[in-house]
Order: sequence, then C-alpha cells, then structure tokens
Amino acid sequence: MNPTPADLIEISELHFSYAKLKIFRGLSLKIPRGKVVAILGASGSGKSTLLRLLSGQLRPDRGWIRVDGQVVHKLDTAELYALRRRMGMMFQSSGLFTDLSVYENIAFALREHYDLPEELIRPLVLMKLDAVGLRGARDMMPADLSGGMTRRVALARAIATEPKIVIYDEPFAGLDPITLNVIATLIRKLNDALATTSILVTYDVSEALEVVDYLYVIADGVLVGEGTPQDVLASDDPYLKQFLHALPDGPVRFHFPGHPLAADLRLPAV
Repeated sequence: MNPTPADLIEISELHFSYAKLKIFRGLSLKIPRGKVVAILGASGSGKSTLLRLLSGQLRPDRGWIRVDGQVVHKLDTAELYALRRRMGMMFQSSGLFTDLSVYENIAFALREHYDLPEELIRPLVLMKLDAVGLRGARDMMPADLSGGMTRRVALARAIATEPKIVIYDEPFAGLDPITLNVIATLIRKLNDALATTSILVTYDVSEALEVVDYLYVIADGVLVGEGTPQDVLASDDPYLKQFLHALPDGPVRFHFPGHPLAADLRLPAV
C-alpha cells in the first residue's frame, strides 16, 4: 500500500483572473494533514476566490489544485460532489437557513448526504451542538440568536459530518473579543478532537497567530510569506512587517490602480 501523503492540499503555479483583473499569478502552497493553517491577506487579495477554486466553483486559468490526491478542476460532477462531501464550510456570514431551527440546520447535511435514521441523526446533532455549547438552543430560530451564537451554530454545522477538511471564511469578522476568543478556541479544540484539517482564511492577524500551526500570506497574486507564527512575526520582509503589525507606512498601496485624477476629471495637469 502507498503511504498517505503528508500534505492534504497542494496548490501549484495557480493563475486566475476575472476578465483583465489578475487575482493569482503563480500561487503555490501546501496544507499538511491534521493541522490548522491560516491563509492571510489584505482585503481584495483573493482569499475568498481561492476557496471557490479549492471547492471547484471556479476553474484556474493555469496551474492546479490537488485535494487528497485529486486535481479539482479535472473532476466530473459526481466526483466533485463526492469531494465536497468531505469538506465542511463555515461561511463568513454564517449562512444559516433562516426558516430552519438550530437543530434542523445541523441535521440538514446529515440528511442530505447520508441515509441515516432519525434516531441516529438526533444524537449526532446534539453532540455537535454540545461541542459548541449550544445544545440548549437547539429549538431556537436563527433570527433569535446573537451574533456569537449564530457563528457557533455555523461552526457546529461545518463539522456535522466530521469532514476531512473544514474551511473557515473570515471566522472572526465582526465578533466581540470574548466571542472571538471562544470561536478561536473551538476551532483549535475541534480540529484536534476530530483529527481534521482546518483552513482559516482571514485578515485577523492577531487571533490567527494564536490558533494556527502554520500560515501563508498572499499579496499581488503570489505568496509573500509563510512559516510558523513565530517565524513570520520575526520576518524582516517589508510587506509582512506592515501587514502583521498593522503599520500605516509600507508597500501596501492605498489607491487601486487607475488613471491620474486629473485625467479622470478632465482637468489640465498641474
């Protein structure tokens, strides 16, 4: 038997554009099994686009993404759906079904993907809700939850089927400090307890550094830094120093590329 590769996800020389707007210009990185890995980048750096490519919603212009030995953009529809069943997703906006109770939101994926009797679905749902501290809220509706509770329900739904990969899209956005720390701790504990691989796509540097094993930083369509949190924090790279320490001055541009203001306003140049 062939040994299981250490890396669950491999991205190689990835190129992707929206029309003339280049998003990735040869991005390459690897995500090891069983680890919590962060992909950091400023707003507009392509983090959410990378998730769409990873799940097969978009196809690369060049290069490839391999997940558990399969090149994603070469899979047919049935193979792609089978791959997605091995992924869990916590959406940036939580993405709960507003007309379903907390319990029904968690049970949805179990009923959709597996032919399980209700007497087995019930304990699975309650255990996942108990893991995020919300077993007592199982009959509540999403509209009745606080922002932090909503995010925890979304986390329980992401791990409901105990997937190989759990993807967190901006899991800390808009949270108060206490809830933020709770979510970060849950991500770490659940990853280790379920022996899954977690990918955090975020711009929240401080919290990501506390919870991850390894991180990548992307900018201008390429990888600009990688390593353990300690390694990256110690880097002298100008972009990494500006981004990780939130410095106002550095290589990150404020203005999106465009014509000079005078040209757009049709004023004579001074």
